Amino acid sequence: MSSCQNKENYAKAEDAEDAGREFIRASLDGNYEKAKFYLYKDSADFNIRLLDKWRANYDEMGKEEKSGYRSASIMPIEIAAAENANAYSYTYYNSYKKDTTTIRVLKVNDEWLVDLRDLH
Repeated sequence: MSSCQNKENYAKAEDAEDAGREFIRASLDGNYEKAKFYLYKDSADFNIRLLDKWRANYDEMGKEEKSGYRSASIMPIEIAAAENANAYSYTYYNSYKKDTTTIRVLKVNDEWLVDLRDLH
């Protein structure tokens, strides 16, 4: 019951940058319910399975590593329209690990959602 209530407290993303930032921040903080709120639910459940794998990896981390991710800043490199105005690539790194990552953000039914299927 409480997880349903929490989802109602998350604000819909206003644009691609907002969706990417909220998803990344939730992931760095280990808040995978919030990350799932900003995730595109594809028909094959690829995104959900990948996020579940991320969660399992996060759960295995030690306190110090989790703390490093939680205190990390998101460092956007580029947020650009991909195929059209309804799809953007969001390239960033976090100040803890500094690995460059690109996610895709889609506008689906007037909602901005993160799509991990083409993750780099």
